[in-house]
Amino acid sequence: MSAKAGKKRSSPGADVAKNGDPFADVDIGEEDEKKLVEVQNAILRVELILERRAQETLIPVYQKRREAVKTIPKFWPVALLKHSIVSFHAQHDADKLALSHLEDLWIVRDAREPKVFTLEFYFKENPYFSDSVLKKEYRFEPSNASANEQADADGITPSMLDFSWDRDVTAQATKINWKDESKNLCKLYPLVLDEEDADQVADPGSFFNFFEVARDYNDLGVTIANEIFPDAIQYFKGDIGDELYSDEEEDSDTDGEDAEEIDLEKPRAKKAKNA
Repeated sequence: MSAKAGKKRSSPGADVAKNGDPFADVDIGEEDEKKLVEVQNAILRVELILERRAQETLIPVYQKRREAVKTIPKFWPVALLKHSIVSFHAQHDADKLALSHLEDLWIVRDAREPKVFTLEFYFKENPYFSDSVLKKEYRFEPSNASANEQADADGITPSMLDFSWDRDVTAQATKINWKDESKNLCKLYPLVLDEEDADQVADPGSFFNFFEVARDYNDLGVTIANEIFPDAIQYFKGDIGDELYSDEEEDSDTDGEDAEEIDLEKPRAKKAKNA
C-alpha cells in the first residue's frame, strides 16, 4: 500500500531564517523616547506617593501591635529566629542568649524614600552590653541629585524617581558598649570574608557584627525590615516561615531512612531587594 507523499514541514525557525527577524527594524525616535520617559516617571512618582501613604497608614497599626506584644515574653527574639537568614547570623549560643534580652523592635522609615529605614533594637538590662538601644541606620544619600533640583508639591525631586539601593543607600555602623571584653561577641566571633571574593561572607560570626560592621553583606537588615517586621506575628506563631528547600525537595519522600537531612544552618536564597 503506497502512502501519499505529504508536504514537508519547515523546521522551527526556518521562516525567521528565510524572512529575517520581524522585530529587527523596531526602533523609537527621540519624541517617543521622551514620551516613554515622562510616563515612566509619572508611574514612579505615583508609586512613591502610594508607598509613603501606605507607611503612614501602617504606623498606628504597628504601634498597636507594639503595645500588644509587650506582655508576650521574648516575642521579638522568637519571631526573628524563625527566619533562616537571622538564625544563620545568630548561630552561636551566646548570640541567642544576648538576643533573649531583646524587648522591642521598631522601624523608622525615611520620610522622603520609604524603602530606606533605621532599625531600632530595644534591650532590657543584660550582662553583655550597656546600650538600651542598638540601631542600624541605612542612610539615604542620592548621589544623582543635582544641586539645584526642585521638589514638587509632594516634596518629590527628580533624583528620587531614579532610586537605586546600591547607589543611594549607605549602611552605618553602630559601636556597641560591651560591659567586658569577655562578653564582646564581635571580637569572640568576628565576621570573616571569603579569601577569594571580599564581597562574600565565609562566616558571619556573631549576629552583633550586623551593628558594628557598616556593610550589610547578606542584606540582613532588608530581610528584617521587609519580611519579618511586617509579618512578625505570623513568624512568632510559626504560621509562615522560610522556604528551606525547593518545591522539588518538598515533593520527595523525606520520611525514608535515606532521606537527605535538611541543613537548617544554610540560609535560603534571598528575595530581591525592595528597591
